Amino acid sequence: MFEVLRNKLTGVLNRLGNKGRLTEKEIDEALREIRRALLEADVNYKVARTFINSIKQKVNDDEILSSIAAGQHIIKVTNDELIATLGGDNYSLNVGVKKPSVILVVGLNGSGKTTTCGKLANKFVRDGEVTSLIAADVHRPAAIEQLKIMGEQAGANVIDYGNNHSAVYVAENGIEMSKRSQSDWTIVDTAGRFQIDEELMTELEDIKTAVSPDEVLLVVDAMTGQEAVNVAQEFHSRIGITGLVLTKMDGDARGGAALSITSVTGIPVKFIGVGEKIDGLDIFYPDRIASRILGMGDVVSLVEKAQSTFDEEQILKLESKIKNSQFDLEDFLEQIRSLKKMGPMNQILEMIPGFAGKKNNLASGEIDDAQFAKSEAIICSMTPDERRRPQQIGGSRRRRIAKGSGTSAQDVNQLLNQFKQINNLMKEMASPKGNKRLMKMMEQRGTNPFQF
Repeated sequence: MFEVLRNKLTGVLNRLGNKGRLTEKEIDEALREIRRALLEADVNYKVARTFINSIKQKVNDDEILSSIAAGQHIIKVTNDELIATLGGDNYSLNVGVKKPSVILVVGLNGSGKTTTCGKLANKFVRDGEVTSLIAADVHRPAAIEQLKIMGEQAGANVIDYGNNHSAVYVAENGIEMSKRSQSDWTIVDTAGRFQIDEELMTELEDIKTAVSPDEVLLVVDAMTGQEAVNVAQEFHSRIGITGLVLTKMDGDARGGAALSITSVTGIPVKFIGVGEKIDGLDIFYPDRIASRILGMGDVVSLVEKAQSTFDEEQILKLESKIKNSQFDLEDFLEQIRSLKKMGPMNQILEMIPGFAGKKNNLASGEIDDAQFAKSEAIICSMTPDERRRPQQIGGSRRRRIAKGSGTSAQDVNQLLNQFKQINNLMKEMASPKGNKRLMKMMEQRGTNPFQF
């Protein structure tokens, strides 16, 4: 996410941050580089110009320029401007006065509209709210079937009248059915087109009139760059959009749409789609995104992901095993699977302060999702006794495990060595002496234990 933009901005700002006092010429040169980076990231040229002018006004002050902390001040101003450009605050969904609260989801074909409906439903169900999905896309082949699959994964009720009725009929009657099922939320999946046309807009206007939604979410593909901004403007002028969902953010190296869309349209981004999995929908926090763009990480989101993945009982059990030197390959496998649930490793690394800029410098395979899959396959090819007592694994057992997991004996050796190192480290950290050493290391690095 924002990889190219992040690398260029952090390069410029790190140079300024290390200089102390700055001249006006140095600042102008840095701002030109920042403007170029924004334009290369497909940020709207008017947004980029306003962004640079705002920073310049706030830093071109004799007192600031002569300060030994001028570079740090520019970094702070840039961060503040990024937050403002991204929308300032995060915006929650509009909740209806009466149940169910109705969300109308609109967008073009291929933007991830139906998938987003399923992800939204999954979010509500996880929060303990009864949710219904209405299959009002009666034009696209397999759209109804896709929504049924998403609804089943999310644990939501799918209301389906087939494709022999009009979309307005399906939406209107679906709302009545969701009321009878006492749904807290009802999500209406609508048809899209490959481009905006009069037929599409008329149908959406009629559906909106029929269901009176509390929220109209436009789903746009972030990888389309400035085209996403144009789509948002056209939909908003005809339908009236209350919020945006930017999809495919995990694959967008530029990020221009995210940085431009709210400034140009005035519509807040409420969610971002990351990945194809049912839980791949994140609330859009401008301050957290700005922090990631500047390579400062996103510790709050990282902690939230960890809390949703590791339950308290699991943590206490693991702590007890480590203290009693009982941590084995079964536990190691459990931790690998839990880490995988948190999402792709490249996204997790982006959240660790100071690590985003270093992840590309890691040796190939050092931290990789494929490496996790290989480790999981190796452990699963072991017998229960071998997982509990890996020290008994000799040459013949290694060859058998390698054959069963589709790997090599060298891969098995590497895993066992890694496990041994981790086990030794855990034992050391669990000891009183190790605890003291860890605290001393944290004090030396400052209050931030993630500092690199």
